[in-house]
Amino acid sequence: MEGTTPVIARTREELAAARSRVSGTLALVPTMGALHEGHRSLIRRAREIADTVAVSVFVNPLQFGPDEDFDRYPRTFAGDLAACAEEGAGLVFAPSRAVMYPAEPQVTIRSGPMGEVVEGAARPGHFDGMLTVVMKLFQLVRPDAAVFGEKDAQQLAMIRRMVADLDVPVRVVGAPTVREPDGLALSSRNRYLSELERETALALSQALRAGGDAAAAGSAPSAVVRAARAVLDKAAHAAPPLDLDYLVLVDPTTFTEIDDAHTGPAVLAVAGRVGATHLIDNLPMRFGPSEI
Repeated sequence: MEGTTPVIARTREELAAARSRVSGTLALVPTMGALHEGHRSLIRRAREIADTVAVSVFVNPLQFGPDEDFDRYPRTFAGDLAACAEEGAGLVFAPSRAVMYPAEPQVTIRSGPMGEVVEGAARPGHFDGMLTVVMKLFQLVRPDAAVFGEKDAQQLAMIRRMVADLDVPVRVVGAPTVREPDGLALSSRNRYLSELERETALALSQALRAGGDAAAAGSAPSAVVRAARAVLDKAAHAAPPLDLDYLVLVDPTTFTEIDDAHTGPAVLAVAGRVGATHLIDNLPMRFGPSEI
């Protein structure tokens, strides 16, 4: 299927017609466009688990706060379509705002307590908007499975919780974070960074690496956080500086912070702003005896 032009659906009617022609299983890769290698890896993962891959391209206004970057978020549909074709996607759903939200929604998904901590505390309302659009995409595309990147660990955890709590018949699959050679996690927002801002932004992945090394050496959770914070403290005095939003070590299913008594999986999550650009990253780890 590589190199073939996907079917493009821009309206609900076009999507329904295209969906009716899909035989076998369908996996959805929801995106906001500006596709990079990380998105491409999601499409490749989706091809491994389904007969046909659908990619949605929609910059969702509900998940942007009033002072965030909705208007300047990159929109590169021609390049996105070429990437989808090269990776073998069979369907691209690219609705307008009017198609996705014919009227201002009054009934939306509430993210609950998990949506109010960590990234949710830094971006109030973000996860409500994200879950609402994901639920709408699940209803419209009717996929058997959906693939999301593990870079957005809290998002992935919340989608899994929504699917479980609301009995949504979609299998949610996570795919590993893809990084630049220098360690920076791939993000559509990386293109906003100047050369100097990018150097500062590397502190995020460097802090995670320091925390990961501490965990691998058998350090307690509090020591892991201290090791990561030492890197970020230096970046706070760089030029330009890193303005830290949070550095937390959390339970991966609830995103509540863990203490030194914790055993089992955990996620070291970090976010900060360099200039006007908000960046996030995380590293999974485990404390206590290894699984056999």
